[in-house]
Amino acid sequence: MNKTILSALMVGTLAAGAAMPAAAASDNKKSLNAWQDCGIGAIIFPANGTAAAISNIIWDLGTTAVTSNASSQNSCSGEKAKTAMFIQATMPVLEQEVAIGEGEYVTAMLELRGCEAASHSAIINAVREDFAEKENDSAQALYETLEQRVETSFSASCASV
Repeated sequence: MNKTILSALMVGTLAAGAAMPAAAASDNKKSLNAWQDCGIGAIIFPANGTAAAISNIIWDLGTTAVTSNASSQNSCSGEKAKTAMFIQATMPVLEQEVAIGEGEYVTAMLELRGCEAASHSAIINAVREDFAEKENDSAQALYETLEQRVETSFSASCASV
């Protein structure tokens, strides 16, 4: 009888111990609204959830926002993640504006990255020179060029995230 009670207590303790990491993991998972906190809508309208949701629906019926929320919630927040998503989504126009050295998309990219407006011209000139030397002109190459310049030359002018 004592062995049965002791065994039941041990099994209960082990089961509770095994369940605790799962509970802790679910507590760590952020409560995000995929339509408002993820996707291109959240990039363009970070402070307006309704506009973000409408934008996500117009963009691709919210597929990108829902997928990023389900697969990698970390990609739904943070200046670097939002900047990377913005570059990926707007690369054709952004590439042209980087070549010119100014434009609405360039300004939006640098604001998303948390860079002061007074330093935008110097940053984009440096990025343009570095990006012109890249063999690969993909969105990832532009993002990496921007991050390298921010970290090495403009860390005082941009958010450190």
